[in-house]
Amino acid sequence: MEAALPESVGPDRPEPVLLTEPAGGVPPVIDAPQALRAAADELAGGSGPVAVDTERASGYRYSQRAYLVQVRREGVGTFLVDPIALNGDLQPLVSALDGTEWVLHAASQDLPCLAELGLRPERLFDTELAGRLAGFERVSLGTLVERMLGYQLEKGHSAADWSKRPLPQDWLVYAALDVELLVALRAAMHDNLEQQGKLAWAREEFESVRTAEPPAARSEPWRRTSGIHRVRSPRQLAAVRALWQTRDAYAQERDLAPGRVLPDSSIVQAAQANVQDEAELTALPVFGGKQQRRRAAMWMQALRTARRLSAEELPAAAGPSDGPPPTNRWADRDPDAAARLSAARTALATIAEHNALPVENLLLPDLLRRVCWAPPADTSIEGVSAVLRDRGAREWQIGLTADALSSALQTAAGD
Repeated sequence: MEAALPESVGPDRPEPVLLTEPAGGVPPVIDAPQALRAAADELAGGSGPVAVDTERASGYRYSQRAYLVQVRREGVGTFLVDPIALNGDLQPLVSALDGTEWVLHAASQDLPCLAELGLRPERLFDTELAGRLAGFERVSLGTLVERMLGYQLEKGHSAADWSKRPLPQDWLVYAALDVELLVALRAAMHDNLEQQGKLAWAREEFESVRTAEPPAARSEPWRRTSGIHRVRSPRQLAAVRALWQTRDAYAQERDLAPGRVLPDSSIVQAAQANVQDEAELTALPVFGGKQQRRRAAMWMQALRTARRLSAEELPAAAGPSDGPPPTNRWADRDPDAAARLSAARTALATIAEHNALPVENLLLPDLLRRVCWAPPADTSIEGVSAVLRDRGAREWQIGLTADALSSALQTAAGD
């Protein structure tokens, strides 16, 4: 039985209805091939878009795999699928969803782990991205459901350890509610975007998310250690690198979140302290705990390895970068580039405000910085459009920004 939606979703609507459980109850978790085949047959017989969500164990596990997959479709209800119990073989579900439109909230977070299971949408509607394009300041699932549908979702367990088995019943309630109203929300957001004349923009954005390539691996991921800006010398940087790499290998082998193995703050502290032996190491906060005492020899080995490096083997003070420098340095390093960026930002802010869009959705800030730091030789509208297109901007973004960017680049250059 489908949940009935309140008649009014406008400013005078009644207080939101608290939704504490799915209308049809919480379905059993599908953890056997036969049950999966039966569920797939039911889903194939449903109608309309398919609501999809996943639950991961971020903060607990090294991997970003899905530990639960939730699927809902009109006419057949909700299914909760345990990919772990099924050894990652969800082929019946892949076949059942073939050719359907998927509705996800913040799809870029879920698509990678779904792809690991062979699940890839042919069409996509992202309700979070729709909310951003609609100009809403708050776009969480709960906020949009309340605003557009008049329901309030009970706060749940998004940050829980979903690798836990068996999954507690209240977690399953939360998981099922995540897809309960997604299709209804999709319909409301579709109409809102259509009324604003933004539906074509949204379709381009959804397709860009759907077809996005995985980000390239960073050449020196250890440089993202929180607090590394406090580390000054190359020798200390080498210690951070050694500890980070040792932690990463240990965490990956045991499928543990790196931060649960050793916090970033402890890596930085050990690098700065220049400890000489395990006694000095375990005298530091965190390292004196029971778990860290057992790993003390491993951490000291990493530190000794860093200490033995020659000067030529030490890391550079700054990591490699193919992008422009931080914008707060532009005025000194290239005043013309700083002027271009200022003019372009002003122009884009005006366009974003006129279209009720976040400026970062109008054009990626990194793309804007790159164009302003190293502008094309041809700063005509056609030349700027070509550069934006080559760097991944969508046609609707180019249509809104190329003219203003061209003028900003030429004005700043004194043309």
